[in-house]
Amino acid sequence: MAKKEKGKKAVLPLDVIRKRRGYYRQVSDISSFLTHLALMAALVYIMFFVIFGIAPMKNDDMKPKLSAGDLMLYYRLENKIFPSDVLVYQVEGKQYVGRVIGQPGDVIEIPEEGGLKINGNTQVEDSIFFETKPYENETVKYPITLGTDEYFLMADMRSGAKDSRAFGAIHKKQIKGKVITILRRSSL
Repeated sequence: MAKKEKGKKAVLPLDVIRKRRGYYRQVSDISSFLTHLALMAALVYIMFFVIFGIAPMKNDDMKPKLSAGDLMLYYRLENKIFPSDVLVYQVEGKQYVGRVIGQPGDVIEIPEEGGLKINGNTQVEDSIFFETKPYENETVKYPITLGTDEYFLMADMRSGAKDSRAFGAIHKKQIKGKVITILRRSSL
């Protein structure tokens, strides 16, 4: 029996204290990591689902300014919308991108022969390379007077793009945000 007692070490109180401190240090490190991870997840959620949004440009409706595949970063909390702002909006569950042509109170007219009139004034659009023609549908009748919180949005590619010529005026509730920057697909 003397041999068994010789091989066995006595457990000192200092060893027990060190072992418990190590265990609590590990628990503290794991708890700290999980807390930081939860805070980071909450921050990312707030940044990209409350304040900002990211959306890919799905087609060439805004060409040449935006091309299919470009990523748009848009600001969801924007309250001031001005003519020529590019907005991301939703109609009938689908997302679209368009440029503000008219704001509340404006009278928009697109004559049969083409062109764009806002409040009776013919517009010269230097950055639009496609002729503006009305779409043949029963939803939109010109001239349109925009009501409170209504906007008239059009794509830069004026032929075949879905915009206010097809849907009518877009209500402010349908606007998801204002495009603030673009990441070109060629640079990704």
